[in-house]
Amino acid sequence: MESDRKQILLTNDDGIESPGLWAAAEALSPLGFVTVAAPRQQFSGAGRSHPIHTDGVITPRQLQIGRQMWTAYAVGGSPAQSVVYAVLDLLPRKPDLIVSGINYGENVGNSITSSGTVGAALEGAAFGIPALAVSLQITDGGYLGYSPDVQFSTAGYFTHLFAERIMNERPPSDVHVLKVDVPATATPQTPWRVVRQAMQPYYIPHTIRTGTLESPGPIGYDIRIDSSNVHKDTDVHALAVEQVVAVTPLSLDMTSRTPMDQLESYLRKL
Repeated sequence: MESDRKQILLTNDDGIESPGLWAAAEALSPLGFVTVAAPRQQFSGAGRSHPIHTDGVITPRQLQIGRQMWTAYAVGGSPAQSVVYAVLDLLPRKPDLIVSGINYGENVGNSITSSGTVGAALEGAAFGIPALAVSLQITDGGYLGYSPDVQFSTAGYFTHLFAERIMNERPPSDVHVLKVDVPATATPQTPWRVVRQAMQPYYIPHTIRTGTLESPGPIGYDIRIDSSNVHKDTDVHALAVEQVVAVTPLSLDMTSRTPMDQLESYLRKL
């Protein structure tokens, strides 16, 4: 029975039609029964948000992934909400692993909490489920499209590799999400390295406005990296400078590492 196999929940923020999602499903299928539940539309940049305007409608869809037909579920909600609906309404039991991705575009630096890919993984971790967030570096700026020119096979290889490791043995107690960023030029032979999240900006925002403040002004992003000023033990350096696979452990505990007595002393200096 499928319920006797290891259960994997797969989601993303690029939407149910994303080839990156399909590539992850194919890569994970040898490891257990994969339930695919993802936003019915593009939902990048949603972080771990739970928008109140989403409807929560879950629609089964038949998708061909590789040589296999899959029943996937399109969710009327954000990436994080897709995880909630899947865990509460779709799965026979709590999954053994949640995988978010494979994302069109890397998620590194100090803005990763804006990422719907990372947000979905964090939502899964809040249920006490080990989680993996996988992103593939994009060099042509096509983050919001489904370009067929993007090849996900190598990212699929690393998705399988780290998913298998997590399912064989749970990560250390403070590792709630394993964030994996794969260079665009990577092959299965590309080294991987455990690094910390960089505390520098990676996607630099700018507004795109041609008229007055009352006219539309969407936000665009540029990538600017000063390689001489990037710490070598970070995800930005590993991915963008060394071009190795960056593996970053993330914790749900966002408490500052400042000693509490030091902070209390600072606050009491009125």
